[in-house]
Amino acid sequence: MTVSGKVATFRLPPLPTIGDLIKLFNLRAQKQLSQNFLLDLKLTDKIVRNAGNLNNAYVCEVGPGPGGITRSILNAGIKELLVIEKDTRFIPGLQMLSDAAPGKVKIIHGDVLNFKMERAFPSHLRKTWDDGPPDVHIIGNLPFSVSTPLIIKWLEHVANRDGPFAYGRTQMTLTFQKEVAERLTASTGSRQRSRLSVMSQYLCTVHNCFTIPGCAFIPKPKVDVGVIHFTPLIKPQINQPFKLVEKVVQSIFQFKRKHCYRGVGVLFPEAQRLRSSERLMMLADVEPTMRPKELSITHFKNLCDVYREMCDEDPNLFSYNFREELRQQRLSRTVKGSSSSRSEEEEDWT
Repeated sequence: MTVSGKVATFRLPPLPTIGDLIKLFNLRAQKQLSQNFLLDLKLTDKIVRNAGNLNNAYVCEVGPGPGGITRSILNAGIKELLVIEKDTRFIPGLQMLSDAAPGKVKIIHGDVLNFKMERAFPSHLRKTWDDGPPDVHIIGNLPFSVSTPLIIKWLEHVANRDGPFAYGRTQMTLTFQKEVAERLTASTGSRQRSRLSVMSQYLCTVHNCFTIPGCAFIPKPKVDVGVIHFTPLIKPQINQPFKLVEKVVQSIFQFKRKHCYRGVGVLFPEAQRLRSSERLMMLADVEPTMRPKELSITHFKNLCDVYREMCDEDPNLFSYNFREELRQQRLSRTVKGSSSSRSEEEEDWT
């Protein structure tokens, strides 16, 4: 039997069930950390299958908790598993899994938001961006409280080709509350279309794999959960710095119920707002009365490209912050003792 065959046929020995481990170590999901345990191993197996072919792959699991998905990953024929867990209560149970799979599991006690994943795996796994995805995968049942900031952080790493994506177009299979999952995959014009839709889809192919009913988790959350698979694109649909794209997209969706010219306007200081926003939309060929959700990736590409040109013309433009301008206006009114109501722009922004 070949070495690869041994890896492919590895199965964990009999172990206590996840429910038994929770009782053994007195593990209770902490509401303040938005923890929810997935005990059904058929569902954890399904999550892992949707990650793709993990035979001989290197996997990073984020927030393994009591280890349900961890077991399914280990049974998928992986080469090595790195688990990152912030909560010390779960470490003994994860160590039990590590002991049952000698040489396969590395446990990191820490916060994934601060972990330097570009040094987590062997350098020989690195592929050029134009190649197929490397044998590196990220899988995780994310706490709701960190899922959005974490995916934004990782999308920035995709744009910069660093962090987990220093190895190439690393694939991710992650859980999100259903509403967030729908935003990530929402098409142009749909009710769920949002900042997350554009930021994820201009950089990745984003696929909604399936939905897990809330009743499958302990404790039961108030919402269902979506499993989302990300594969970075070889060529991003918007070829501008991530922070610039984020600023344009975020500004426009801050006024998602208004016409898009309102969001475009806050990219510019008040003194030049009307003139510059009209110029931007004209050059980008964007109809000012379109709603943010109606703007396609191509619309956003055009807006970002023209905005970049305008920033090159005026080096101070990109650093302009509409919120800071509002703050200064409020301070000024306070100093003057004014009791006037907030501006319409301020009402919309907040």
